[in-house]
Amino acid sequence: MTETVLVIGAGIGGLCTALSLAPTGRQITVLERDAPPPADDPDVVFLDWHRRGAGHVRQSHAFLARLRNIIKQHHPDLLEELKALGTRDLTFDMMLTEQQRDQYEPLPEDADLTIITSRRTTLELAIRRYVEGLENVTIRSGFFVRKLTTQMAEKGVIKVCGVSGEEGEKPAALSADIVVDASGKSGFLIKQLMDEGAAIAEESETAGILYFTRHYRLRPGQDEPSRTENPPASGDLGYIKFGVFPGDNGCFSVTISVPEVELELRKAIMNPDVFHAITLQLPGIKPWTNDSRSEPRGKVHGMGDLHSRWRDMVVDNVPATYNYYPLGDTLVRTNPLYGRGCSFAAVSAEMLRETLEETSDATERQRIYHAKLRTELRPYYMNQRAQDRSAIKRAEAALTPGYKKSWRGKLVESFFEDGVRIALRSDVDLLRQAMRGFHMLEHPNKWLGKPANFGRVLWYWSRGKKRNAAAYPPKPGPERQQMMVALKLDPKADMRQTPVEAGLAA
Repeated sequence: MTETVLVIGAGIGGLCTALSLAPTGRQITVLERDAPPPADDPDVVFLDWHRRGAGHVRQSHAFLARLRNIIKQHHPDLLEELKALGTRDLTFDMMLTEQQRDQYEPLPEDADLTIITSRRTTLELAIRRYVEGLENVTIRSGFFVRKLTTQMAEKGVIKVCGVSGEEGEKPAALSADIVVDASGKSGFLIKQLMDEGAAIAEESETAGILYFTRHYRLRPGQDEPSRTENPPASGDLGYIKFGVFPGDNGCFSVTISVPEVELELRKAIMNPDVFHAITLQLPGIKPWTNDSRSEPRGKVHGMGDLHSRWRDMVVDNVPATYNYYPLGDTLVRTNPLYGRGCSFAAVSAEMLRETLEETSDATERQRIYHAKLRTELRPYYMNQRAQDRSAIKRAEAALTPGYKKSWRGKLVESFFEDGVRIALRSDVDLLRQAMRGFHMLEHPNKWLGKPANFGRVLWYWSRGKKRNAAAYPPKPGPERQQMMVALKLDPKADMRQTPVEAGLAA
């Protein structure tokens, strides 16, 4: 008998689940609380599609190579549909410095290091239209799932049998063999299971940062700035991080992330004029946002409550549930800095497909899915969490009067700033290997763990700043005090004054 699948949520996670499971022949129903896209025009969709269930839909998005390669392998026609709506490919050669371009010799595997970039609404529109055309997939919009239908199985394991809620204004209930929870960051159904006694393990800590995004459109006759003739369009100044995300149909977005401890700046940046003024203070962003090149579109979109969170549905080899498979932000969340959220969801969906095909035993399915996710996603989660902790300390230090780095701290900073960074901006093969980790094609730290690569980094580091001068990018922007003065904000705001705070920051 063909298994039936209910997927809660038609965001990227839910749509990727449909993409992964559709070829298996299962009957899939995707339940989405929000209305469908209001049109087929990406501009209309961006302006008018209201997504209560996905508050971050107007933040900057990109599909890393891991996700693009999944689509390319299993749904090549979808790639063409994405391009038809205006999505863009950013290829490996576009990431090279001018110095590296002179020595670059393309390799076949470089094609696997390609990013799809676009407004999130356009990405979702294209995938949704494609999924709606799959004969064994149905999307039911306006279905708000309020509760999981459960019953207690043996040894305290909770069996999930279906869902209940409202479809439109009418009560509705559905049953299924498999329930996939892709309800996202704001999803509450997994909490229901915890309240009912499911032994779900959870770890969580703040990413220590908030995100602010504004969209722009190129003026008629204007092209995007040159990537070789201008400073890098992304950077980290400690008190802010920033980046440009090329979009579709002449649009792009700028995202600026601000540490939670920067109270004055994070309040001011929601003002569109302040946000725009910040972009004009950043040498890599100004060529994009100056008035002759582009015009802002709409307000500043903020995103908070950013936590790293990992949930285990199997503890000590014992499943917490049967027939219930959370994925995406419901299961694992990380700082969006590297844009891995969509890829996490897509990889989880692929792992679920493999799991369901391997066995029909409910217990073994949970164990296999758990093990696959631990192997595939845990390294990236831990890598991002370590970077978040380091960034929080750096932001606190910047607000501590008189703070001085320790000798060890200076050494570590120099290794990464003057060794790793310069090596990656100089050596094409090192960058190629590092990008495989960035794109989730292999362990994020694998490239640096290879003795030959580590030796190359040490060689660049030992050369010193003078001999490596050509590889250093221009200064990404002003110091904090200069920025605050330029914005007419108090440069001493949020500065820490007490010895106790200074000691904690150190």
